[in-house]
Amino acid sequence: MSAKLEKLTITPFAKKGENYQRLTPIEVLFNPESYSITKSVTWSPPQNSTSGNANSQSKINAPTISFGGGGSRQLSMELFFDVTAPVGKNNQAIADVRQETNKIVTLTRIEKGEDQPRVCEVSWGEAPVGSDLPFIGVISSLTQKFTQFTRDGKPVRANLNVTFVEFLDPKLDKRKTDPELTTRMVRGGETLSSLAADVYRDPKRWRIIAEANSIDDPRNLKVGRTLTIPKVRDV
Repeated sequence: MSAKLEKLTITPFAKKGENYQRLTPIEVLFNPESYSITKSVTWSPPQNSTSGNANSQSKINAPTISFGGGGSRQLSMELFFDVTAPVGKNNQAIADVRQETNKIVTLTRIEKGEDQPRVCEVSWGEAPVGSDLPFIGVISSLTQKFTQFTRDGKPVRANLNVTFVEFLDPKLDKRKTDPELTTRMVRGGETLSSLAADVYRDPKRWRIIAEANSIDDPRNLKVGRTLTIPKVRDV
C-alpha cells in the first residue's frame, strides 16, 4: 500500500493582541523539488592588542575568537503553479493561476487591523524533533514569474521564488531561553492535563503549558513534540 502524498502547507497566523491565531492552511498545488535553509553565525577575532599580547598570540595556530551571536535562519524554495488542467483535491477548474498565487502574495501585505504581514508556519509531513521544518517565519522576498497565458491574457502557469526569514516571538523566545524553564517530549497517551498532573501535581494547570507553547487546540497534541514546561514556584 503506497503512502499518502503529503503536500507542503503554509499556515498563516493572525496577530490578536499579544497572541497569534492559526488560520486556514494554504496547500501548494505541487510540492517543491528542493528547498534550502541557511543560517549565519558570527564569530569575532580579538581586538587589536598590545605588542605583548600580539607576541602571545603568535605562538598559537590561530587567534581565539568569540561568539558574536546567531543570525536568523532563511528558508528558500521555488513553487510551481499550473492550472492548465483541473487541480486540487476536487479537480477544480481554475481559469487564472493568480487565484492560487495571490494566496502567497497576500502573506506579504498588511491586513486590516494588523500592523505587520502575517507570520507563517511552513510544514511538510511529519519531521523528527529538532528538524528545520516546521519553519516559523515571514516572507522577506517573493518573485513571481508567469510563463504561459490564454488567448485573453490570463496566466495559467507560474513559478514563485519565495524566501522566509525566521520569526521568533519575543515573549516565546524569552521563555525558551529562560533558565527557569525546562522541556518535555510528548509520549503516546499523554495529554496536557496528564503532563500538568505529573510536573505540577495539578492537572488543572494544563493552561500554563498550553500558553508557553502557543497551543490553540489542547486535544491535538502530537507524539514526539518537545514542549516547554515553565517552572512554577508555588508547587
